[in-house]
Amino acid sequence: MAPPQPKSVAKPAAAKAGGVAKAKVAKVAKVGKPRNYDLGNGVLRFPKSKMFHKKAKYKFVGKKNPKAPKPKKLRTVVKQIGGEKNGGTRTVLLKRRKSFYPTQDKIRKQSGGKRFSKHVRRIRPNLTVGTVCILLAGRHAGKRVVLVGVLPSGLLLVTGPFAFNACPLRRIPQRYVIGTSTKIDLKDFKLPAHLDDAYFKKNKKSVKRSVKRKAGEDIFASKKEKYVPSEQRKTDQKAVDEAVIKAIGARADKKTLRGYLKSAFGLRSSQFPHRLRF
Repeated sequence: MAPPQPKSVAKPAAAKAGGVAKAKVAKVAKVGKPRNYDLGNGVLRFPKSKMFHKKAKYKFVGKKNPKAPKPKKLRTVVKQIGGEKNGGTRTVLLKRRKSFYPTQDKIRKQSGGKRFSKHVRRIRPNLTVGTVCILLAGRHAGKRVVLVGVLPSGLLLVTGPFAFNACPLRRIPQRYVIGTSTKIDLKDFKLPAHLDDAYFKKNKKSVKRSVKRKAGEDIFASKKEKYVPSEQRKTDQKAVDEAVIKAIGARADKKTLRGYLKSAFGLRSSQFPHRLRF
């Protein structure tokens, strides 16, 4: 016959299981109903008079709890004023009144490094030096030109060449240009340093008001001076065009490319630019 096992061996397991069960029960939050709840259609279980007695509100009728006094914030400070003719003290406000207006406007600091001229220019990746472009606006709209360089202002510098389509050196924004897949090798060509934005600015001559007119001449008639390119402009145009024509002559399809640059771009009926590949 086997010896009986001590009772203390089984008790800890039972106690442990009971402890775990109690811990689990304690975690569950009990949510009970309020004493006075809605029976339906806005009807409460107890009326106001019944709840008045249940909550023992009659014990607090007429009782008043005095509020604790709040420390008052100081609005003024008495300062000592030196000097013989002064009163000795002066009462000064700690905070300015709401109706206070400064006698002088504050100087606002303006950021000087965010001018438009200093913005970073981003050019479309297909617009590189030597790309053949189609002009979409201006006097030479529809002509095919060669991109010669990009100026610091973000404008593109293009040329015809002038001998092919009479388009001289011009600046044009990139939004008025279609970049084609045709490219000319201009790696050996370097744009002269003086061909910048200041080079292409027009000189506005001052018009004098006191102009002597002949008898019978219309006083509202304004004389327009015809633009004549300077000798420097002609020299620069010739130098740039020579480099472009030389690069075109080195290609195998030079005849086709010359005819391509001389012809103007246009759309026929049922042709849409967003469906074309340039």
